[in-house]
Amino acid sequence: MGKYDVVIIGTGPAGLGAAFELLARRPDLALLVLDKNQFSSGGLRNDCKMNFSWPIGFPDCCWTKETAEPYLRRVEDFLEPIILEKRNLSVYARRAEKIGVSLLEIRQSHLGTDGGLELIKRLVARLEGLGAEISLGERALSLDAEARVLRTETREIAYRDLVVAPGRGGFSFLQELMSAASVGFADNAVDVGVRIETRREHYPIVSDYYDPKFLFPKKTRTFCTNSGAAHVVQEKYEEKDGSAWYSVNGHAWSVAAGAAGTSARPANGLVNFAMLKTVTLTEPLASGQDYARMLGIQAALLGGGRPIMQRVGDFRLGKRSFRERFSGDLYDFEPTLPSATPGDISLCVPAKVMRALWNAMKLLDTIVPGLLHPSTIMYYPEIKLYANRPVFRDESFMALPGLYLVGDGAGTSRGITAAWASGLRAADGILARL
Repeated sequence: MGKYDVVIIGTGPAGLGAAFELLARRPDLALLVLDKNQFSSGGLRNDCKMNFSWPIGFPDCCWTKETAEPYLRRVEDFLEPIILEKRNLSVYARRAEKIGVSLLEIRQSHLGTDGGLELIKRLVARLEGLGAEISLGERALSLDAEARVLRTETREIAYRDLVVAPGRGGFSFLQELMSAASVGFADNAVDVGVRIETRREHYPIVSDYYDPKFLFPKKTRTFCTNSGAAHVVQEKYEEKDGSAWYSVNGHAWSVAAGAAGTSARPANGLVNFAMLKTVTLTEPLASGQDYARMLGIQAALLGGGRPIMQRVGDFRLGKRSFRERFSGDLYDFEPTLPSATPGDISLCVPAKVMRALWNAMKLLDTIVPGLLHPSTIMYYPEIKLYANRPVFRDESFMALPGLYLVGDGAGTSRGITAAWASGLRAADGILARL
């Protein structure tokens, strides 16, 4: 049986943040980092958009401004980001304020999907140089928290401290682990929404502010804006019976967004971003994950196994979109996710959610006129599964003696920088107990 001082599950920003901090302060530690994928995963692979201002990414159930800001400075000192310039925000902010909308001014960095992959390569090599053992393609299966033994597909591993940072993709795995270890948790919130794709000329604010953060009434907000060489992708979620459903997401490549380097993908003149509504469930339905799964499965049923897309022009007329009529005339650009099924999203978006999303889109069109051009596409569903809220025993996200749960999957963050910060916070707790 292998034995380590610290084992970390997950090579996303939360896991990397914990690993670097532990080895920087205790280079003598025997540290193992596992990932079920054959590559380092997590948010750094997905457009690598980073926010360095409170409160973006920091759930208020786990963080205060006073706690978060020192960690944000530590994250920034380590990653050394190039902060993007912002211009003309007062114009948009005044328009927003008049109609009850807030525009947050956030310090941002953007590497793009290609830049994020290069960053991951450098970080993994650097971590190995510090003495960490990294095992990719090794799936964690179960845990004996009392004996402090982790079982994977290939071996049993003894540890003194275990940091579990599986990200949103490991949401279900984390729930199973917590249930088996008798760790209490809540799962009653989920973000549900659409991804909007339009021409850059219809959302020109991105020339002044790369990822504008608007907060609307009814717990609705913009999220994850991509422009330049931007495209929409689908993400697969598998069910235990072998069936699957898809959520959508957005990416962009670095050069088109203004970052340094070269890219094989030229700018396409498009923008995409998510419009999300937070849904908080109460008794008797308590599982946000189960609710999200049902929404995703319903969308897959109506979309023939794929996400659904609909032009704003069709939606306003109360008509579904058809593939043969999806382009031409005012519908003047091709969707970047052509595998999505043209249809009617109102058949599967819950009415309360759809009203909140459409109201927010109309408000946003007042602030940035042009968004609701008939050609604008709405892709559904975009669902964020980071609603686990474990019961922690201390401020370092310790759920049981020797067991720390961090990152988006554990509900301690919503994004790269906050995930990295939560890994640092767990590392601080581990080091304080050594």
